Amino acid sequence: MNAPPEVLVHRDDSLLAKAAAARCVTRLVDAVAAAGHAHLVLTGGGIGTAVLAQLAAAPARDAVDWRRVDFWWGDERFVPAGDPERNETGARAALLDRIDADPARVHPMPGPDGPDGDDPEAAAERYASELAAATRPEDHAPVPSFDVLMLGIGPEGHVASLFPGMPAVYDNRPVVAVRGSPKPPPVRISFTFPSIQAAREVWILASGEEKASAVALALSGPGPVQLPAAGARGRQRTLFLIDEAAAAKLPADLGRPGAH
Repeated sequence: MNAPPEVLVHRDDSLLAKAAAARCVTRLVDAVAAAGHAHLVLTGGGIGTAVLAQLAAAPARDAVDWRRVDFWWGDERFVPAGDPERNETGARAALLDRIDADPARVHPMPGPDGPDGDDPEAAAERYASELAAATRPEDHAPVPSFDVLMLGIGPEGHVASLFPGMPAVYDNRPVVAVRGSPKPPPVRISFTFPSIQAAREVWILASGEEKASAVALALSGPGPVQLPAAGARGRQRTLFLIDEAAAAKLPADLGRPGAH
């Protein structure tokens, strides 16, 4: 059973990014203390990258033993390493190049310049194998029990590269290739719902009024095929971390204030 969502509303996107970063530091410190390691799934987009930049700048940043953190991505555009379109490229500039991460624990999704060449299906299978190799018996899943899995949300309700009605929303393999994405570029690699739902905590990050309808819909109980964000739920906790603009269409009693 996955956790029903909680909604935390911050005044603006800057405060949202700082608060999410502070929350992430605390969660990673706790995870490393409890298990000796942590698994963090990163996302891209404006607010996702802003959170990573605030994580690098956070006063308590060095409380995290970054060499014990495994970094994963929930989806990636199938373009070469270093391409500005890649979530990995933004994450390296915002966070990974600024902390003492263990390169062996940074797990980018392969692109067309990777070992499988221009074969996103094989690249997705390779990433699934890498995830499987990082699991422990207590995970009870083909992917690790991620401590925090961050996701953005699209205006039409997509998360990762799971778009409404597309084949990937029906797929139970851990990682799949996505072709014909309605948002360019058309070819991507993405986690599926089972991988997302294996996370202990799923955080959906949203800022701006263009996300308000999708946030309201995702919290109103539609099916995940029609609105993939409705299927993004963590095993222990699901947080919608949003700003006031993204909360504009929520019922007044649904959100509670975050750090202002």
